[in-house]
Amino acid sequence: MNWIKLGQVFKMKELHPLLKSHAANPLAVHLNNDTYRVFFSSRDNNSKSSVGFADIDIIKLKVLNICAAPIVKYGEEESFCSHGISIGNLYEQDDKRFILFMGWNIRNNEHWRGDIGRLELLSDNKTLNLNPTKAFIGIDIEDPISLSYPFVLFHEGVYKMWYGSTISWTSENGEMIHAIKYAVSSDGINWKRKGIAIPYEIGQAQAFSRPMVLIDKNGYKMWYSYRSGDRTKYRIGYATSVDGIVWERKHDEVGIDVSDSGWDSEMICYPFVFKHKKQVYMFYNGNDYGREGFGMARLKQ
Repeated sequence: MNWIKLGQVFKMKELHPLLKSHAANPLAVHLNNDTYRVFFSSRDNNSKSSVGFADIDIIKLKVLNICAAPIVKYGEEESFCSHGISIGNLYEQDDKRFILFMGWNIRNNEHWRGDIGRLELLSDNKTLNLNPTKAFIGIDIEDPISLSYPFVLFHEGVYKMWYGSTISWTSENGEMIHAIKYAVSSDGINWKRKGIAIPYEIGQAQAFSRPMVLIDKNGYKMWYSYRSGDRTKYRIGYATSVDGIVWERKHDEVGIDVSDSGWDSEMICYPFVFKHKKQVYMFYNGNDYGREGFGMARLKQ
């Protein structure tokens, strides 16, 4: 596998008091022809994240339109997303389109915690409504600490979800253990959690985030962010599976790494991989979790 970097296609600048920095977790939704609306999570002065968007011609690598204000903002003080919204992917259910997200909250000066929320994207491709208004999926016995970045698709008659779950805030090397787990649902509402999907390894790959899955004739492919635990910043990882349940990490085959200099020279993270006209593309973030915007890469055929 070899990704050809196409450059930084969106350079973040202050758009609104709630959209001052970062364009993290890019999520591309096709509008027409070669144009995609790329939703992203952006921060205010208190690092609370809301959602904005930019329309991109992915062939000309041209920004066509940028939102002037957030289309959905973080929640009220006591809500599950009081400190931010970090978006996952879009999927369809019962003629509706949903985007699951990680809702951040901090209570009583304790460690932050994540729950999974759900947004409904309306037909205008810019209105996002919180549905339901409370957390869609929260912590439980299987996931007792914190949840993050979900990815959902409908396949083989069921909804399948890969999501992040904190095992421990610290380990022997001081890095958190945050694994990617798997869940299934027959109705898209009630989920059966199946446990860890991607095997973690202390000092090699132990803090995962934002899974992204494609399925082809050869099986399942997943891209995600990960930290090794040796103080190296986020890199993009890759894994494969025959059934979507048991996965093998193949980080040496991912085919993309940090650049020698510039906006993605220290970190690459939060990949969003999608197909367009028989070609596979990736939106991704660079240094400081997407502070400067996002770039694109194309998979070499």
